[in-house]
Amino acid sequence: MDDIKEGKQKFYIGDNEQAPIAEITFKPKDASTIIVDHTYVEEELRGQGIAGKLVKVVTDYAREEGKKIIPLCPYVERKMEHTKEYRDLIAD
Repeated sequence: MDDIKEGKQKFYIGDNEQAPIAEITFKPKDASTIIVDHTYVEEELRGQGIAGKLVKVVTDYAREEGKKIIPLCPYVERKMEHTKEYRDLIAD
């Protein structure tokens, strides 16, 4: 169930990219920055740390690609600000 897949400008869990049971979406701002704008976890999966795992995957992706993140999603913003390992990825 924790099988996180990469889709088009998103990471998701589920069999169908268009109707995932959990997802984190992003879009490019420029060549060195992505905007993470949405995180969703279906109600029956909440409280299992899935949103945090999605944030880890998108931050790993940004780090590998040499990009910074503008966290527009409130959850992602809080998670990045409160997790020391992610703070260096927050765009100025």
